[in-house]
Amino acid sequence: MDTKQNRLLIFGAGVIGSVYSLRFAQSGLDVTLLARGKRLESLKRNGLRYNDNGTIKQTSVKTIEKLENEDIYDFIFVPVRYDQAESALTAIKNNQSKTIVTLTNTIGYDTWLEIVGDRLLPGFPGAGGDIKEDVLYAEFGSEKHQGTIFGEIHGQTTERLKELAKILEAADLHYEIQNNIQAFHVSHAALAIVNKHFYTNDGMVDIETARSESTLSKVAADIKQNIRLVEQAGIPVIPPEMKVMGEWPESDIISSYRQMLSNDFIIDVKLGNHAVSQKAEILLLDELFHKKLSLASDNQHERR
Repeated sequence: MDTKQNRLLIFGAGVIGSVYSLRFAQSGLDVTLLARGKRLESLKRNGLRYNDNGTIKQTSVKTIEKLENEDIYDFIFVPVRYDQAESALTAIKNNQSKTIVTLTNTIGYDTWLEIVGDRLLPGFPGAGGDIKEDVLYAEFGSEKHQGTIFGEIHGQTTERLKELAKILEAADLHYEIQNNIQAFHVSHAALAIVNKHFYTNDGMVDIETARSESTLSKVAADIKQNIRLVEQAGIPVIPPEMKVMGEWPESDIISSYRQMLSNDFIIDVKLGNHAVSQKAEILLLDELFHKKLSLASDNQHERR
C-alpha cells in the first residue's frame, strides 16, 4: 500500500502522540516518535506500554530525541498543548518536511503560519486518555464519536489532505475533513475552556465536587455563553450538535455532564494527570478566546 511508503513523525510522546504512534505502528506504517527525558528512557527500555481492555501490553516504536534539519518526513504530526505549540513549531521550523499537522486546541493560526508557513495543516485529535506509570490508557473516537479532524485553512481539498486521509484509513482511524477548520477550532475552544471549573489551586476537584450542582451550573452557564459569543462573532458553530446544545436549558447540560462524569474513562480525561497538565493551556485558551470573540463581535456590530 502506498501509505506505507510515507515517513511519519510524531513530535511529542504525551497521551495523544503516544496513541497515534501506537496505532500507526500496529498498522505497519513507517512511524517515528520524538520523545525526551524519562518518557524516552521508558520507551527505549520497555517499548510503548498500553492498556488493552485491562491487560498491559507493549509494542516497539522507533524513537528519536532530536529532529535533524535534513531528516525529512512526509508528515510531521504535532500533538502538543496549545501553550506549547509555538515552541514545538519553532523547533521544526528549519526542517524541510513538507507538511506539518497540528493536533491541538487553538483559536487561530497567524503565529503558526509565521513560523512554518503554508506547510501548516491544522487538525484536532480524535483520541483522549491518560498515561499512568508509563502505561497509556487512551481511546480513539469511532463513527459515533469525533474522529481526527483536519482541513486546509482556505477550505480547499488538496492532494495532501487526500494523502493524510489514506494514512488514517490504513490505520483504521475515523476522520473528518473539515472545510471550515478555523470555525471548528473556535467552536471546540468554547467547550474546552469550561474545564477551568474543574481546577483547584493545586490540581483538580474531586469527583463529587465535579459532579455537584454548584460546579456544573457554572459549566452549563459558560457553555451557553461561549456558544452565544461564537454566534455573535459571525462564526459558524461546528458541529451542528454543539449549536443545538447552546439552546438546551442549563439543567439538561448539567444532566449530560453528570452522566459523562459517571464514566471512568471520561473521569480520567477530565480529572486525571493529563487534565492537570492541561491547566496552563486551558487558562491561556480561555483568555484568548474571550479577547478574540469580543473583538470579532464588535466588528460584526460595526458592519451592521
